[in-house]
This record gives sequence, structure tokens and C-alpha cells, in this order.
Amino acid sequence: MSHLTRAGTATGALRTLGIGAPGYAHPLLAPVEWAELTRPGTPVHWAVLNVADGPGSRPDPHCLEATGRLRHAFEEAARSASMWGGGRATGGKVLGHLDLAHGSRPFGELVSQAQRYLDWYRVGGFYLDRCPTDRTDLPGVRRVTATLSALLGGDAHLVLGQGHHPYPGYAETADQLVTFAGSWADYRWSQVAEWTAEYPEGKFAHFVHGVPRTHLDEALRIARWQGAGTIFFTDRGAAPGQTMPFHSLPGYWDEIVSRIGPGVSE
Repeated sequence: MSHLTRAGTATGALRTLGIGAPGYAHPLLAPVEWAELTRPGTPVHWAVLNVADGPGSRPDPHCLEATGRLRHAFEEAARSASMWGGGRATGGKVLGHLDLAHGSRPFGELVSQAQRYLDWYRVGGFYLDRCPTDRTDLPGVRRVTATLSALLGGDAHLVLGQGHHPYPGYAETADQLVTFAGSWADYRWSQVAEWTAEYPEGKFAHFVHGVPRTHLDEALRIARWQGAGTIFFTDRGAAPGQTMPFHSLPGYWDEIVSRIGPGVSE
């Protein structure tokens, strides 16, 4: 049993989980993965587009096509939920990938990349990878997120890709924080920071690799108890030298989609 310390959670409460794709490979290399995100009924909150460590130097036609289809699928899902009324809006967003390099990237360079993402791919927000976590770096990150929100006209979805619990003040600078990114061996015994109980369910995202099919239900319970609203679990492991085992679909993709669909409770 995982050691969990989250307070204020009602047993049996309905939790709405969704999928966050942290960055599939290029659409030419991962056509099935990109196509699965557009399948009707797939509860995708967002998907990260990383063309070439950012938006690249020019628009990529394959990425334009893939993100166009995905954006259309999200719009259709949101329209369908609104039409039927009372349903769960499942429309998601395409997020541009910005690498903060733990706070070492120049502010102007980040803004320039963000503008290219907006101009070329019409992203609905940004995933700020390798985001700092210390209190001293908070003002710089707050400046970046405020600028990105302004670029999107206040309709941005911003995710801080930190991988573990940061200084609490970061929770006020973005829509979501990735508070866990790592292996199943670490996740199943992980503890949630006490300050996270002050925020609504869905504020946090978890990425876990090496989750066996037989432990998928346990992993989903941990996510719910720790207040995660967005997850990406995979049975694929991290090979030596590999930092992103999330570039392809897990072997139990269909099971995840069915387990976190509407009406799934603990």
C-alpha cells in the first residue's frame, strides 16, 4: 500500500481523470500514437507538441497536419459535450513544448519560441519542461507564465513540468504542475506534499513508466488519492540513457481509456 498523506479526500468521491501526452515522437515516427488521441471518447486533457526541441525553425507540414486533426477532435468533443448538456467536456488542448532548462534559458528566447508555436500551430497553451522548483527561481517563472498567458489572450493552459513537488508558490503560476515523473517502483511508495491538499483535484499531473498491467488499478488509485487530474501511465521502462519512455503508446492503452472514462469512481 502506498504511503499517502493527502488530506480532505472523501472515500468513494467521483474523480475525473484525463490523459496528458507529455510528448510523442514526430508524427512520421509515431502515426498511431497521434491518431489515437483523436479517437472519439478518448479523455485527453492535453498533448504536447515538441517539433525539434521547440517549434523548429520553420513550420513542419507533418506536425501541422497532426495538430490540426487533434485540435479538430478536441473542438468536436467539447461541442458534443455542450450539445448534450450535463456531460463532461472532453475537449483538450495542444500544448507547445518550451524547455526552461532549470531556469537557464533567456526570457526573450522562450517568448520567441512561444510566438512561433502560436503563429504556426495555434497551440492552446504550453508545457514548461525542466521548470525550476526552488523559491529563488519563482519570480522568473512567474514572469514567463504571465507573458505566455498574455500572448494567448488569457485563454492559456500552462503546465509546469517539474517532476516532483516544488516550492508551494509555483502552484499559483500555472494551471497544472507535474508533481511526479518517474518509475512505478518509486510511485507506488510516493508521498504527496501536505500543501497540495489546499488545491482542487486536477491541479496536478503524474507521469509514471514501468507500470505493470497487473498494477494499473493500483496506480490509478494512487493518482486519485494524491489529487492528480491528468496522468500518463505506461508499461514501457526507461532504458539506459533514455529519459522519455513516453514517446509511444503503452501496451494497455485501451484499458486506460476505458478505466478513466466518464462515471469511473474509486
